[in-house]
Amino acid sequence: MISRFWAVFKARNLEFFRDRSSLGWNLIFPLLLVVGFAFIFSGDGRPEYKIGVLGEHSSDNSFYSMQHVQYVDYSDIEVAKRKLQQHGLDLLVEPSSQTYWINSSSPKGYFTERLIQGSLPDYHKQVLEGREIRYIDWVLPGILGMNMMFSCLFGVGYVIVRYRKSSVLKRLKATPLHAAEFLLAQIFSRLFIVLVITGGVFTACDLMFDFYMLGSYFSLLVIAALGAMAMIALGLLMAARSNSEELAGGLLNLVSWPMMMLSGVWFSMEGAPKALQTFAEFLPLTQLVSAARAIMTDGATLIDLQHQVSILLAMIVVFLGLGAWLFRWEGDGR
Repeated sequence: MISRFWAVFKARNLEFFRDRSSLGWNLIFPLLLVVGFAFIFSGDGRPEYKIGVLGEHSSDNSFYSMQHVQYVDYSDIEVAKRKLQQHGLDLLVEPSSQTYWINSSSPKGYFTERLIQGSLPDYHKQVLEGREIRYIDWVLPGILGMNMMFSCLFGVGYVIVRYRKSSVLKRLKATPLHAAEFLLAQIFSRLFIVLVITGGVFTACDLMFDFYMLGSYFSLLVIAALGAMAMIALGLLMAARSNSEELAGGLLNLVSWPMMMLSGVWFSMEGAPKALQTFAEFLPLTQLVSAARAIMTDGATLIDLQHQVSILLAMIVVFLGLGAWLFRWEGDGR
C-alpha cells in the first residue's frame, strides 16, 4: 500500500515539476497577485465616509482634505442625488450654490452633516428621501456574476483541456464531428447550465430577501446571457491549444482574479485611480455587473445599456473568433 502510494505521489510530483510552463506560472502568479493587492489597497485603508461633490471645489478648504473621507466628483446632479437616495453616498455637496444634501435615513449622513456644519457653516441643507439599498441588494449582481464567471471559465476551458489531455478530442477528431459543432455544443451547453443555475439561485434568494428590483426581468436575463457568453468565449480562448491542466488553470486564474477584484463585485470602483477604472472596462464581468445593477437599482432598460451591450457583443465576437481560429484537437506539440 505504501509503495503504491509513494509511486503515485512521486510520479505526480515529477509530472508537475517537469512541466516548466506550469511550474513557472505557479511561481509567478502569487507574486503578481501580491503586487496587485499592494497597489490596489495601498494607503491607510478604505475610507469611512463617501461624499459626492458637484462641480469645482477649492482644495485649500480643509473640508475637502479630511482623512478617512472619499470624495467622488459628479457632473450630473440627478445621478448624484440618486446615489445619495440609495445610500451610495453619505453626503452630497455643491460648492457653487453652497448647498449640501443628506439622506434622512442614513446613519453615516448624520455624522458627515456634523463635519460640514463645522467646516462650511454657510452651506444650506437639503433633505432627500429614498428607499435604502441594502448591501445585499447592491452586492447580489456581483456575487451571481462571480459565480457565473467561474462556471463559464472553468466549465469550458478546464474541461476542454482535460479532454485534450486524455485524448478524448483525438478520438472525436476521427468521427464526422466538426470542430465548430463541438465548440458550439460546449458553449450552448454551458450557457444553458449557467442560466438555469443562476436563475434558480436568484429566485430562491429573492423569495428570502425581497431584493430591490426596479427594472425588467427580461432585460436582466438578456444581460446575464450576454455576459455568460462573453466569459464562455474567453474560457474557450484560454483553452484553445493547451495540453496542460496546470497551465490552463493558471491562465484561467490570470483572467478570473482581476475580474473578481476590479469588476465591482465587492466594492464600487468609484474614486479608484483612472487607470484601474479604464482597465476594468475591458473585463466582461465589469460590464455584466454594472449593467445588472443598473437594471435592478435604477430601472435601466436595454436601450439605456447600449454601452455595456455593445462591449459584451464585441467581446463575444472577438473571443469566439480567436478561440475558433486557435483551436486544435490535439493542442500544441502533437
